[in-house]
Amino acid sequence: MKIHVVNPNTSTAMTEAIGRAASAIAGPGVQVRTTCPSMGPASIESHYDEALSVPGLLSEIASSEADGHVIACFGDPGLEAARELADGPVIGIAEAAMRTAALVGRGFSVVTTLDRTRGRAWDLAHRYGMAGFCRGVSACDVPVLEVEAAVDAVVAACRAAVAADGSDVVVLGCAGMTSQRAEIERRVGVPVVDGVQAAVLQVESLVRMGLRTSAAGEFAAPPPKPYAGLLEAFGASPARHGASYAAFGVAEPAD
Repeated sequence: MKIHVVNPNTSTAMTEAIGRAASAIAGPGVQVRTTCPSMGPASIESHYDEALSVPGLLSEIASSEADGHVIACFGDPGLEAARELADGPVIGIAEAAMRTAALVGRGFSVVTTLDRTRGRAWDLAHRYGMAGFCRGVSACDVPVLEVEAAVDAVVAACRAAVAADGSDVVVLGCAGMTSQRAEIERRVGVPVVDGVQAAVLQVESLVRMGLRTSAAGEFAAPPPKPYAGLLEAFGASPARHGASYAAFGVAEPAD
């Protein structure tokens, strides 16, 4: 089985950290490949960043022959579009983390990076039917590309969230926190869910069960149509099988 983990920003250091966590949790015989786009924002900390990360993300999905995919950004950017495009299942780390947290506690707190991203986490909790389990969304106010080295700030935010929200589980609201999960859990004293590892295992389970995104309706392959300007190459919408990197006008990176 091959699982493709996509970090939608262009940070190779963050991608490597995500890859280590993803590979560590995967089951026997599962190959994990972690990539990031060659175009897009260095980090995703706004609606603007998120919107402009999606073309690069989709180019990564289109080029992959994996059995399933993980979108490793807590905003779950481009998730629905990726499900239209990919042959196998696609899981976003926010949805994976929230659903996992609801299985191990009565209520969870999300701890994200910048305060301005809290609204997006709440939007997703409502979208996924998790708002009844989400007792609060807090921020540690550390930028995405600095959060891996800021474990003390993340721990402090998690402790404060658990106390203020009365929650018994913490959801880490950034893929850049993935390497900190075990230490945060030890220091905070409640289960801590990292969406990267949760999503990898959920994709793995879906593939083992032979399940994939339904193509019967909304998530069918998008119909081809003309696109203009910089997005001209995106108009040749690839089918679920045989999608090529070249169709998206992006040079395929070396493995």
